Amino acid sequence: MTDSPVTVDRTAAVAAITLNDPEHRNALTAAAKEALRDAVAEVAGDEGVRAVVLTGSASAFCLGQDLGEHSKALADGPEAAFATVREHYTPIVRDLLTMPKPVIAAVGGTCVGAGLGLALACDHRVFATGVKLATAFAGIGLTFDTGLSVTLPRAVGDARAKELLLFGRTFTAEEAIGWGISGETVAAEEVLPRATALARQLADGPTTAFAQSKRLIERAHGLSLDEALEAEALGQTRCGSTSDHTAAVAAFLDRRTPVFTGR
Repeated sequence: MTDSPVTVDRTAAVAAITLNDPEHRNALTAAAKEALRDAVAEVAGDEGVRAVVLTGSASAFCLGQDLGEHSKALADGPEAAFATVREHYTPIVRDLLTMPKPVIAAVGGTCVGAGLGLALACDHRVFATGVKLATAFAGIGLTFDTGLSVTLPRAVGDARAKELLLFGRTFTAEEAIGWGISGETVAAEEVLPRATALARQLADGPTTAFAQSKRLIERAHGLSLDEALEAEALGQTRCGSTSDHTAAVAAFLDRRTPVFTGR
């Protein structure tokens, strides 16, 4: 087992990024944040990777910011301590949300604070049955980071997002799915195999179309209706110029299963 706080394993066209500090339940130290930022950027730009799994080792997905390290950083003042938001959390979440390939979160254990932000920045989640989630920020006098001010209200609505921040109560994966957070629950030992199977399924799909769809969804919240419709027209034209589209139409007409190459 490597001593790196984040590992990347590539199998065929799927990259698995693992938070790998089980002793601290994958709390985000400076080393972990730097390694995660670099790993996410690397797989985002790797054309050989067509789908990604983000997971955590052992009994937790991620406990969020390492508060022991954070307490020491506060000695240099809040500006120094919170530079990490722009230096680490912002690029990590931006790359997860916008990379031109699907990302599946395999949440096999506790997922709170920035850990919840990482999970919601993925496109789909596989949770262990009964796994515990929380925003956790208000309990230490903080507000959202890791994109949660965007991703949480989009998933559960403004009112529920405010409740989860203000009261900071722990909730289960089953509750989260009921509120609108996309995902599914399986037994703990099946979380990573299921997430990997889904990633492989998506890696075999029309990844250019997936990339365009992610981009349209992300942009739609800031566009007028006419702008969104024009963006759809441009996206369809981009997808329609791929060999994947031409081959898939021919396969449909010939009653064959299409084979997608991402081109």
